Order: sequence, then C-alpha cells, then structure tokens
Amino acid sequence: MFLPDTRIEVVNSDFPHGRVRAALFDFDGTLSLIREGWPEVMIPMMVAHLAATPTTETRDELGRSVEEFVMRLNGKQTIYQMIQLADEVKKRGGAPREPLEYKHEYHDLLWQRISGRVAGLDQGKIVAESLTVPGSRELLEQLTHRQCPLYLASGTDLVYVQNEVRALALASFFGQHIYGAIDDYQNFSKKMVIERLVGQLDLGPGELIGFGDGYVEIQEVKRAGGIAIGVASDEKHRTGINAWKRDRLIQAGADVIVPDYRDLEPLLSLVGVAKPQA
Repeated sequence: MFLPDTRIEVVNSDFPHGRVRAALFDFDGTLSLIREGWPEVMIPMMVAHLAATPTTETRDELGRSVEEFVMRLNGKQTIYQMIQLADEVKKRGGAPREPLEYKHEYHDLLWQRISGRVAGLDQGKIVAESLTVPGSRELLEQLTHRQCPLYLASGTDLVYVQNEVRALALASFFGQHIYGAIDDYQNFSKKMVIERLVGQLDLGPGELIGFGDGYVEIQEVKRAGGIAIGVASDEKHRTGINAWKRDRLIQAGADVIVPDYRDLEPLLSLVGVAKPQA
C-alpha cells in the first residue's frame, strides 16, 4: 500500500517500531549518482573476457549470463563480481586473471566514464544536487538535526567512496563513519559494519534504519532487527521507480520502498524518527 499523497510504498507494515537511534546508508544509487551507468562499463568488460575463451556462446548469450551474476552480487564488494568472472572464464576453458586485476581494470574503465563528473563537482561546474538521489541532502540534514548518528557502508573501494563523498560535500554528515571495500576483502563487509554498529550502540529492534538500493544491505539490516528502506531509484532520469530494483528490494525483505527522498516528512514519521524537542 502507498501512504496517501506520497510515493512511499509500505511493503511490510509489521516492521519493528521503535525510536530510531542510528541510520546506515549505502552510497551508490542510494545517495550518489556519480557512478550512474556502471553496469554499462562492467558488463561489456566481462563479456569481452568471456568471449576470448573457447566458448561457443554468442555475445548476447554471454551478456545475459554476465548481467545475471553482476546484478545478483550488486551491493557486495566489487571483488565478488570479479571472483565470479574468474570462475566463469575458467568454466569456459580460459585462463583467468587474478580477481584483483579484473577489479583494477574495471576501475580504470569506470574512471574514464565518471572522472568528468568528479572534476565538474570539484570545479563548481556541476551542482552536487544533480548527482545525488533527490532529497538526499535534506534527509541527511533532518536526521542530523534530530540527533540520529549516520553511518555509510559501500561495496565500492573506500578510497573512491571517500573522494566521491567529499566531491558531493556530504562528508561532514558521516565524519569518521565512512566504510568501503578494501583489497583484503575478507576483512570488510556490510554485515561486519552493521554487526559492529548494533553492538556498539546496543541497538534493539526498530532502532536501526537502513537505506539501500541493493540486495545485501537490505538483507543485513533486516537480519539485525532494523527497518529496511529500499531505494528503487531511477539513476538515469532521477525520477520515478526502477521496477527491477523494486522487485529485488522486496525479495530482499525491504519494509518500505521509495524512489527518492522527496516525501521526506511522511517517511521520517512512518519509521519513527522523532522530531527534536522544542
């Protein structure tokens, strides 16, 4: 059901109601649109590697296979998509590279696509609002004003996350609580961040709220007893719902689906973020 006069879809009205004490955000597609179009870089790169194996599959067939596992693993660290690529190369009789090599190749290709966006932000030629999910800054401002600590956990490498958070002028909202992937990938995961956060703050049911557009963060927030907000953002057009994301987020267990944060006050009221006392 939808809240009246909003685009807020309540999927699970039985989510744990408590007083929200902390908020966790994914980054790409949840706050930032700097990396909009990343599948158009990753998928062709992977198809090219698979096409170089002895496989008899067509490029279209390879494209469908790659898209399936790339999007299934979206939200986890990028390295897991590259581990899968190495497995797929080996399965087709090829000689796979190390997953880290694939990851670095992907980052180099993606940077060619997005470097102008980051430079434009740094030079003041691009307004940060145009490269964020609509309402992002207002949401972060409201949560901060209501004394709700903010945490950011991304599957993108930490060095890139920090640079892009800075370029969007959002770093002050998170302080030291910005987490991202590292080459030693077994020592970082969104699950680890959430478990540490819940333990340190002694959060009970309904006291953690998580915002994300990927399967992993929604699943882990729910597992931790939190309220999961699925952000089915249309990254290209910055308006409306991405139907594929919506379906995946519901499968992951999202309590609420939003396209963006334009319906801010009804959303905060729904999930129990208290207004500051006068």
